[in-house]
Amino acid sequence: MFAYVIRRTIATVPVVAIVAVFVFSLLYVTPGDPAAVIAGDLATAEDIARIRARLGLDEPFLVRFAQWAWAAIGGDLGVSIFTNQPVTRMIQQRIEPTLMLSLCTLVITVVLAVPMGVVAAWKAGTWIDRAIMAFAVLGFSVPVFVLAYLLILGFSIELEWLPVQGYTPLSAGIGPFLRSMTLPALALGIVYMALIARITRASMLEVMAQDYIRTAEAKGLFQNEVLLGHALKNAAVPIVTVIGIGIALLISGVVVTETVFAIPGLGRLTVDAILRRDYPIIQGVVLLFSFTYVVVNLLIDLSYTLLDPRIRY
Repeated sequence: MFAYVIRRTIATVPVVAIVAVFVFSLLYVTPGDPAAVIAGDLATAEDIARIRARLGLDEPFLVRFAQWAWAAIGGDLGVSIFTNQPVTRMIQQRIEPTLMLSLCTLVITVVLAVPMGVVAAWKAGTWIDRAIMAFAVLGFSVPVFVLAYLLILGFSIELEWLPVQGYTPLSAGIGPFLRSMTLPALALGIVYMALIARITRASMLEVMAQDYIRTAEAKGLFQNEVLLGHALKNAAVPIVTVIGIGIALLISGVVVTETVFAIPGLGRLTVDAILRRDYPIIQGVVLLFSFTYVVVNLLIDLSYTLLDPRIRY
């Protein structure tokens, strides 16, 4: 087990390196010259050249990548082109809303989606199963921003139960925090919830067709024991896998959700940086999101041996 953990951890290093190359290459493959944007429309060629030299944009690709990668290893992601603030500091200032939104979404999704999938498999072929699968198909088909606006229209404008936009930190109280997080977490979580519910149902149906499930039922075990103690336990690996894969949906959905609900997190920071072509911020945030996704999937891989004792590496 320990050797497998070491091998999997080492295997993530090339992945992170490839991601770093791709992230840094954004500066070269996207249209627009940040030096020209900073200089303005009335700038001369000499002004633009001077700004490019100050920013180091005239250096060769490999030289600039080596400098950037070495600094990133030490926690230095550069300086914002427009604010002249360290990117690391700007990320630290914005990470709390994004982290809280992601955690709330993950909790709501797992708590609701897994039981929905279990019930759908248990009642396979009934109206309950069809209703849950209809929700799953609809939830996975509707874009996040459409769901967000529908929730705002229903719960904020019509019923006036929850705020339309904004973020209240946890330090201001659990009540105001939950009120500000409910709609964004639901809007972001419905797509994720639909995916997990469908995979849970499929995995449960496959396990419930096995002989040991019929044996457990023949022994007179309660339905809850069969579903939770036997079927769900053995169906856990595909479910956990799709939860890890769905983190990519969560990360991409954060950008849209924070924009719609005016949450001052990393998603809003990314959108603002893209509009201003502030490449150091874009590179820093994308690298952080990519690294988070790699680490989460590493943890998912390591959890397999705990969920299924038949798996040995």
